[in-house]
Amino acid sequence: MKINSLEFENFRNLDKNKIFPSESTNVIYGENAQGKTNLLECMWLFCGGHSFRGANEREFIKFGEKFSKIRLEFESTDRTQNAEIRYKGRNKEVFINGVKKKSGAELIEKFSCVVFSPEHLSLVKAGPGLRRKFLDGALCQQRLRYAMYFAKYNKVLNQRNALLKDINRNTSLADTLSVWDEHLSFLGAYLVQQRVKYVEKLQNLAIGFHSGISNNKEKLDIEYVSTISDYDVENTADIQEKFISRLQEKQRDDLYLGYTTVGPHRDDINILINGMKAKSFGSQGQQRSAVLSLKLAEAEALTSIREEKPVLLFDDVLSELDNKRQEYLLNKITDYQVFITCCENIDSRNLNGKLFEVKSGRVQEKDVPSFG
Repeated sequence: MKINSLEFENFRNLDKNKIFPSESTNVIYGENAQGKTNLLECMWLFCGGHSFRGANEREFIKFGEKFSKIRLEFESTDRTQNAEIRYKGRNKEVFINGVKKKSGAELIEKFSCVVFSPEHLSLVKAGPGLRRKFLDGALCQQRLRYAMYFAKYNKVLNQRNALLKDINRNTSLADTLSVWDEHLSFLGAYLVQQRVKYVEKLQNLAIGFHSGISNNKEKLDIEYVSTISDYDVENTADIQEKFISRLQEKQRDDLYLGYTTVGPHRDDINILINGMKAKSFGSQGQQRSAVLSLKLAEAEALTSIREEKPVLLFDDVLSELDNKRQEYLLNKITDYQVFITCCENIDSRNLNGKLFEVKSGRVQEKDVPSFG
């Protein structure tokens, strides 16, 4: 999968432009707050229409303007395709190969990226919310069905939580709780099943990457930790039954607290190095090696499912890795189209690719310097 061109107008602080990236490595440099991450975010939106920074869509429109428009031409499944997203006020329009689509979710089946940002370096030591976000983000890219179920699950979860609070004020509403339990467990069972299977795939891939980084001195393990137990992962009906049982067990607690205490929205993953929790016992270097292995495994997993390599986006992350991990990472991404943002002090001599400077929202291609 390759980006042939990216066009943007009134997108955040970026000046209107159209760029033609290299099919290999693209270095995007400039000082902080100039628009480098905005450029990567622009590409990422074509994976499904949501920002990897968690931004509101209204933030995409440049201050003082009424609309924003981005357009991507890319190679996928051995043919040239294009996609366009238009933002105006609270409205969004999505076009794929000139055909208007109902939502940005339909982009999932057309274009894919893997993004690696400084936030991901906290994946091991942060709270479970970031690890769930990592799993869900990866799975939403792989399967449109997962993205749809995930969105529906969160909607039903919010409705159930609102009902829990209302029941405390009006106990006659308690009879309706079972209806929401049924909806929540049906959607949640699918999410749990897909997460568990994905973690198993990540485990098989990440273990090899981590072994390479650590010179075969460490073994990486990943475990899915569920608030639902004793289920058959191959049987969604069984997971749903166990989920409903747990909701009933925790109903009193849920009513007291006013929110749902069990389900995939409360699950986590354990990341272990030599059988020990990396969060508690791993050094910063070991934690970052684990994250690097997970992100490389994510790219490989997406490749195996889509049968083509995704585009890789590295947002100011190389400076946070030591030389050993930088070298390992760069050696493993030679067959991908890569976009790397960094500060101005990069050594780009004889770069096999293109160099772009971002300054006050202006994106300009620069000549690649060479030795001599």
